[in-house]
Amino acid sequence: MQKTVLCFGDSNTWGRSPHSTARHPPESRWPNVLAAALGPDVVVIAEGLNGRTTVWEDPIEEHRCGKAYLPGCLLSHHPLDVVVLMLGTNDLKRRFSVSAFDIGRSVGLLLDIILQSKTGPDGGAPQVLLASPPPVTKLSAFAEMFEGAAEKCTGLPRYYREHAEARGCRFFDAGSVVRASEADGLHLEASDQVRLGEALTPIVRAMLGG
Repeated sequence: MQKTVLCFGDSNTWGRSPHSTARHPPESRWPNVLAAALGPDVVVIAEGLNGRTTVWEDPIEEHRCGKAYLPGCLLSHHPLDVVVLMLGTNDLKRRFSVSAFDIGRSVGLLLDIILQSKTGPDGGAPQVLLASPPPVTKLSAFAEMFEGAAEKCTGLPRYYREHAEARGCRFFDAGSVVRASEADGLHLEASDQVRLGEALTPIVRAMLGG
């Protein structure tokens, strides 16, 4: 029986290059790397959006609130066996003025939406793999927009793990295998996109019972 995995994230799930506003080639985006590794019996849906936040309505860039979009997205693609959630980088923008602690709580709200959605197999809950995003590195053009983000993001893995474990979800620290490119401090090089997809593969495969 065919299974379905939803990857819900921001520009690093969309596949933005750190060198321009362009997108990495399809074969270099981590959801597609995951799909290729899992094989034809698993459908992997990439739901990445540049600038997407966890729960915040962006006053400058509209339609970026993950909390607002997530319920309809789950309904659109169900039944879902696994949801891979990787958000939080855009919450670090200075305009939102939120702490790592609050970003963790925001992610917890998204986990609750997924677990209460009844969009898993047989009307149950999908399994969830929560990934803390790659650490912010030396910022260039985004330095003012993300002022203080590099220091603040170091607290995300701790809070993400706590919220995942409290809800019986799996946790993965993307920073254990990749870091944002120093070209812009936020986005992954193509090689790290591939590395992230490869690192997530055995976890997702095990969740699918493979």
